[in-house]
Amino acid sequence: MPAVRIALISAILLAPPLPAAPLFEDSAVLEAALEGPLAELMRETDSHEQLPFVLHAQDTEHAIKVRLRGKSRLRVCDFLPLRLNFRKSEVSGTVFAEQDKLKLVVPCHTSERAEKNLIEEYAVYRLFNLLTPASYRVRLLRMTFTDTARDGESTHLHAFLLEPEEQLAARLDGQASELPEVSLSWLDANQMALVYVFQYLVGNLDWSLVRPQGEKACCHNGTLVETETDILYVPYDFDLTGFVDAPYAFPPPELRLDSVTQRRYRGFCTDKEYVEHALDQIVARQPEMSALIRSLPVLSDKDKERRLAYLDQFFRSAEDRERLLKRFEKRCID
Repeated sequence: MPAVRIALISAILLAPPLPAAPLFEDSAVLEAALEGPLAELMRETDSHEQLPFVLHAQDTEHAIKVRLRGKSRLRVCDFLPLRLNFRKSEVSGTVFAEQDKLKLVVPCHTSERAEKNLIEEYAVYRLFNLLTPASYRVRLLRMTFTDTARDGESTHLHAFLLEPEEQLAARLDGQASELPEVSLSWLDANQMALVYVFQYLVGNLDWSLVRPQGEKACCHNGTLVETETDILYVPYDFDLTGFVDAPYAFPPPELRLDSVTQRRYRGFCTDKEYVEHALDQIVARQPEMSALIRSLPVLSDKDKERRLAYLDQFFRSAEDRERLLKRFEKRCID
């Protein structure tokens, strides 16, 4: 076993448990308001400077620092993802207790279509939550953004907060890893098969087990969580999925697909029994998945039916189980 893995496992065993954080224990929509120099912040695409804002939620007020984050969305969006920096000592007893830095995912633009895409990406996280605890939790917010640099101009949009990776890792009795590369033999085979089939379900082509160019740690759009026994790959960033079908989403050119809504299996080759089990897990959750989609805010009934139809394409193909498994076997990466 590599020395870096031994060191990480030792750290996991010695690390004290994190206190409970209430923010992600509840799935109810959280009413919140963010006030500050929003227009000025949106211009800080190069420096990522932190600016002072005030966040209101549940009758509490928090003085926080906010900066831009993300990479790909900086190129295509005019309303950009944010990182909220709390003073941890000042949030005790509030919904943000135990929080330090939080990622806030916002619509790409201040338009109805972009807000619907935001809700659809949020839904993908929730769908994966139905399948495994080794998934990022999210909290939906109904936000009022007030720009103090523009005479208090306000914008009303939904957004969602993403569970910090250290809280994810603590829930899984592990520790977030920054390994530069990973061997398939180190990864939990059941979890990986579930990731492979789930990414196919939602039409996600924007992920891999390879370190992104210019980054120090593996893997693209996934967090590695090292536990005492193995490593879990936990996916994130679903805005480029076929399920969301954002207007700026295009399939990788090397795949020669016409649209991100076209599914392509991109899992690594593994024992068939793991893929069978993953497929069975997902098919068994179809009723809960359908109910989740029907419960989403913002989307019209027509929008929901369109998203359900996209998932139903998968479930209809899964009715011929052996044929679908053979398709996975043919496409798997050796």
